Amino acid sequence: MHVIGTVGLPGSGKGEAATVAREDGIPVVTMGDVVRQETADRGLDPTKDHGTVAQALREENGPTAIAERSLPMIEDRLENHETVLVDGIRSGVEVDVFEEAFGDAFTLVSIEAPFEVRAERIDDRGRDASAAEGGEDLAARDERERGFGMDDAMDRADIVVENTDSLEAFHDRIRSIIRGTDDEKRAEAEADP
Repeated sequence: MHVIGTVGLPGSGKGEAATVAREDGIPVVTMGDVVRQETADRGLDPTKDHGTVAQALREENGPTAIAERSLPMIEDRLENHETVLVDGIRSGVEVDVFEEAFGDAFTLVSIEAPFEVRAERIDDRGRDASAAEGGEDLAARDERERGFGMDDAMDRADIVVENTDSLEAFHDRIRSIIRGTDDEKRAEAEADP
């Protein structure tokens, strides 16, 4: 059993990491899906109210609310798969939930990229609401995510992936992590300087 969690600011590459996992046959539990479902259940627009509902869930049910709602989904997928990727961890307390549930079988991967690179990626996607359309701009999204405790989660990562190279290089690195070969390569490099 192996549960891989990803953490990173908007535009860092978490969605691409999830795509690589799916291509490799690894099921993905997206914590944002919990929020999207709750947003829809409340009769709100997921494209405009996602952040507000995420914050409300944490205020109403505590900072671990979304992680705790994700656990049954993860456990369900582990019944038929050796590895599951959890997309979109937002805080150190969420990390605590997964570490408590899965112990040494949990690996946290921080996906990081500079603000300018992330902003360009988000512009290229063309699906994120811009400030001009009434949505949050990237700086506001970063601030909201950091308000959840994302910096703490990123600081606790077992593996840090700097996503500033080509998309192919990023996919290769993520593939090596989900296949478990990344740790082996790092151990060999440290043993043979």
